[in-house]
Amino acid sequence: MKKILLALLATGLLTAGYSQSDFKKRPALGVHFILNDFKTAAKIRTTSLANVLRTKEYKKTSNMAAGLGLSYLQGLTNHIDFEGGLSASFVDYPVPNKPLANQTNLLLEAVGVANVKLTSDKYWVSPYLTAGLGAAKYKGYYSAFVPAGVGLQVNLFDEAFILLNSQYRIPITENGAYHFYHSFGVAGNIGKPRVAAVLPPPPPPVVEAPKDRDGDGVIDTDDKCPDIAGIAALKGCPDKDGDGIADGDDKCPDVAGLAKYGGCPIPDTDKDGINDEQDKCMTVAGVARYQGCPIPDTDNDGVNDEEDKCPNTPGPAANFGCPEIKQAVIDKINYAAKNIFFATGSAKLLAKSYKPLNEVVKLMSEDATLKLDVDGHTDSQGKADKNQTLSENRAAAVKAYLVSKGIDESRLVATGYGMDKPVADNKTAAGRAKNRRVEMHAKNY
Repeated sequence: MKKILLALLATGLLTAGYSQSDFKKRPALGVHFILNDFKTAAKIRTTSLANVLRTKEYKKTSNMAAGLGLSYLQGLTNHIDFEGGLSASFVDYPVPNKPLANQTNLLLEAVGVANVKLTSDKYWVSPYLTAGLGAAKYKGYYSAFVPAGVGLQVNLFDEAFILLNSQYRIPITENGAYHFYHSFGVAGNIGKPRVAAVLPPPPPPVVEAPKDRDGDGVIDTDDKCPDIAGIAALKGCPDKDGDGIADGDDKCPDVAGLAKYGGCPIPDTDKDGINDEQDKCMTVAGVARYQGCPIPDTDNDGVNDEEDKCPNTPGPAANFGCPEIKQAVIDKINYAAKNIFFATGSAKLLAKSYKPLNEVVKLMSEDATLKLDVDGHTDSQGKADKNQTLSENRAAAVKAYLVSKGIDESRLVATGYGMDKPVADNKTAAGRAKNRRVEMHAKNY
């Protein structure tokens, strides 16, 4: 037994040599459930531990005397905790050399022990050895003993601990009895929270102030243009046109531009005011509405589509880009117009008008591009409003005849001008006869 105690003490001293004050246990209070086993200890005394284990003559926990205990713990070093404990249980205490009472009475035991831990409270699990001194009171008997054993501590977030402990309690006075003491308990810290030591920062090194020759706020070691004031975004180089390209790299330093054009604006090769990135005809001047291309001329007749009334059929500019109508066709239409006759004061066509109008139908059927303006006119006799209506009705009658012969209505425009456009003197009968007329004007736009 003395060898065991010396080994425990040596382990504690050796472990203490590595202590650090940062992880000493703070004061803690614990409560424990305990079990006392006198009978297994007595068997070991009469035979041996090996024989008891072999024959399984040790007592089960259900046959041990249960009780409660209180403890106070405080760290002495990182690896050694002091524990003071008081326990109470009702047992049949075998006082040596005294007659057996065969009845249970209150056993009070107080101990002061050192728990020598394998690891500090920095770790969540720590096995430990226990050794110390204790005193017991049973009825009128007092005794002293040496507790020695092993334990396991589980650290719960440095605020509470689960403690498992088994001791062999060796009496050192005549009224004491050998016995095993087992406990399971929980202890909680009651001391101030642990505060990690904070080392003061080292004094800052003396550093020479960085140089900035051009005074632009960019130190010379980072300044690509240390002798010319510039901006930090361009590493200290200037940018006169503010396009984000340093003047030294800018092919157009006085005009804002883009990096992909070397700092110059987007070019306009054909000088039409539309830059090349938006110009679909970069080498030919055009207009914006055609994305930089010239106004198209679909039929290539020299008249652009915006001015060409026949954009898909070539024709001279004099005829708005439409093909010229042959003079023979014009003459036949004019002849027909001069031979259109109506009943007096009426819009009813006379039968002798049909033959010349049929000739017009033939011409229009042969040329699908041919269109006609049919204009009605009167002389100055009668009221102006009646003349206007008459002229409109006569023009409409001619149009209706042509439509009845298969000419599409969309190719014909009938208009009445009343007496507003005379071609002769209305004061004479011959002049008035000329003014009473229907004109037909051929066109193909």
